[in-house]
Amino acid sequence: MAKQALTLPNGDTILYQLERRPRRTIGLKITDDGLVVHAPKRIFEFELHRILQDKAKWIIDKLEARKNNYVPPLEWIHGETLQLHGNAILLSVQQNAKNKQAEFNNIALIITTPEANTHAVVRRKVTQWYKKQAMLDFSRRLEILAAKLSVPTPPLMLSNAQSRWGSCSSRGDVRLNWRLLQAPPHIINYVICHELAHLKEMNHSAKFWAVVATLFPDYKKAEKELKALSPQLHRM
Repeated sequence: MAKQALTLPNGDTILYQLERRPRRTIGLKITDDGLVVHAPKRIFEFELHRILQDKAKWIIDKLEARKNNYVPPLEWIHGETLQLHGNAILLSVQQNAKNKQAEFNNIALIITTPEANTHAVVRRKVTQWYKKQAMLDFSRRLEILAAKLSVPTPPLMLSNAQSRWGSCSSRGDVRLNWRLLQAPPHIINYVICHELAHLKEMNHSAKFWAVVATLFPDYKKAEKELKALSPQLHRM
């Protein structure tokens, strides 16, 4: 994608990434790298800039919101704070000749490594532990909530998606993002209820949300909470 400069009505200049695609409309999105513009291959540059100028307020507001919601990534060092079920726990990195598995003592997740300051090793071990616990935790919740909806417990797989917390395929398979293990239990339950509802309605119609409400009446509040939590959950 090519880097372009856009001068806004207030005089400020921002850089954005331009990607031309076989499409009819212009798509805008804000990423970690800033503004990304997907434009038709044959649109004139002056026309593209006119449209971006018309969208200037939206662009400025979204960039500012992204900046305000920025959460620094985890450093994978001793003393770092992790999240588990909405509670803070300590990351304890200990040097030990024996390469042990991660251990959790209700206060800290203990990672042992033969060498000090091996951030990649710490990250791998923490991630492996979270994925293992997520499968155990989510499986139990999925079974309970599926019974509540009077449907068979669907197959469960873990997801590593960066933009989706869950999905349900047309085959009835449910995928849940392992990072959800960091969230409070009621948020995990909401995402599971959302995906289970797709077993009844494979859409987001009024009927679908009615099914969600039978399992999780306060789903609108939980959805807002999850959106606010997302930057924190994606630190890992």
